[in-house]
Amino acid sequence: MPKKVLIIGTGLGGLATALRLRARGLEVEMVEKHHQAGGRLNQIKKDGFTFDTGPSFFSMSYEFDELFADCGIDNPLEMNELNPVYTVYFSDREKPFFIHKDLKKLAKEFEGIEDDFEKKAKAYLKQAGELFHDTENVIVKRNYDSLVEYAMSLLRVPLKHSPLLLRSMWQELNRRFDSQEVKVIFSLVAFFLGDTPFQTPAVYSLLNYTELQHDGYYNIRGGMYNITRKIVGLLEEAGVKIHYNTEIVEVRKKGNQIDGFVDQNGKIWKSDLYVCNGDAASFRGLIMGRKKYTEKKLDKMHWTLAPFTIYLGVKGKIKNLHHHNYFLGNNFEEYADKIFKMSVNPQKPYYYVNASSKSNPECAPEGCENLFILCPVPDLRFKPDWSDREELANNILEDMSERLDFDLIGNRVTQTIYDPTHWEGLFNLYRGSGLGLAHGLNQVAALRPKNKDEQFGNLYYVGASTTPGTGLPIVVIGSNLVTQRILKDHAINSHVALPKRVHQV
Repeated sequence: MPKKVLIIGTGLGGLATALRLRARGLEVEMVEKHHQAGGRLNQIKKDGFTFDTGPSFFSMSYEFDELFADCGIDNPLEMNELNPVYTVYFSDREKPFFIHKDLKKLAKEFEGIEDDFEKKAKAYLKQAGELFHDTENVIVKRNYDSLVEYAMSLLRVPLKHSPLLLRSMWQELNRRFDSQEVKVIFSLVAFFLGDTPFQTPAVYSLLNYTELQHDGYYNIRGGMYNITRKIVGLLEEAGVKIHYNTEIVEVRKKGNQIDGFVDQNGKIWKSDLYVCNGDAASFRGLIMGRKKYTEKKLDKMHWTLAPFTIYLGVKGKIKNLHHHNYFLGNNFEEYADKIFKMSVNPQKPYYYVNASSKSNPECAPEGCENLFILCPVPDLRFKPDWSDREELANNILEDMSERLDFDLIGNRVTQTIYDPTHWEGLFNLYRGSGLGLAHGLNQVAALRPKNKDEQFGNLYYVGASTTPGTGLPIVVIGSNLVTQRILKDHAINSHVALPKRVHQV
């Protein structure tokens, strides 16, 4: 029976898998390219400000409860439910829309804009909720050993949902609502999958159900990086070693087994089992040398948006800004159709702003605001040159300053910019794609790169580009799926037995 596991990468999927496997008594060791753990779920400290680098909220909070319960410990995370869940600013409307979970409150936001909104929304969310519950355990929370098995699972999904396979999310919203504002706001969840609602299948309307009825959105008190910090603390207490500034660049093979991985300094890392928390597609191509995943073939796959992020600290309090905010123009369809393949910066960019200092004031000096700004942009296949990053940043800050009546540039204390070249370089995100492979119908469930290697019996994968997909709770589910695979494949006792000292944390 294998005794040791080496996990490559310390994103949430890798950390959660490490916790689950350590709970089963396996020795776990981790290597990480970056100087600290977390992958995209990371942190920047600068000039008295503390910034979360990536995810700023999540749904399906109960998946974190499941993770820690599976390891025999209490959930150490302090979750804060968001309500309203976010605000949306349109360029031709002074007042933002407040998106409430309470449909009666939400209906008041759309008075005079969408007739019978509450009735329409209830019908739309009812269908989305039924789809969610009809597929969560049948399709999402399971491993597949063959396409035939996947096809059999699909047959268990009620036929009433099949029309959603044939429509895009935008087409479905067009059927349900009349106003442009409602359709745009409800379609924003597509961007959580790193795509536009014009390319995202209508089945992902189930995300509207998760945000407005099923569980809502949450963040973490003290900042999202506390997720990483808490899990790393538990792992260290359990004797898991994490080696930072260590990048895997080569593989050693022996028959149908991995015999070790080599880092940038030539050191060989050996183990009984290996779990890759890097991108499951590009790792197969760039490290494993698979013909199916050459750069030419990777470039033809459908990847998610690239993030352009600004970490901005300003002096003064911004009265008109809330915790989670979307700033949109009035040409949504045209903008979304072009933005992912443009080779130049948009003059009127669409962007998301997280003002974490609104709910976590300790992340900024007294009297200051902490802003995380995300603008979806083309990945490095379409725009390889980002020497104009300052121009795009200024476009965003000037637009936002005008709309909020607050001079962000004049009150700027600190600023850090990550363009797609940074995301690729820091975290090995292929072509700077922020969320890995997209979720079109040809890249979901069993059609994503598998979490078990095709050739080597001791190599597995976890993270956004393998099953079941991207998003914090989804990769937590993925950590359970790969753990169950490992336990089954190697006849490991599934009994939870974390070292006693972990129970005392």
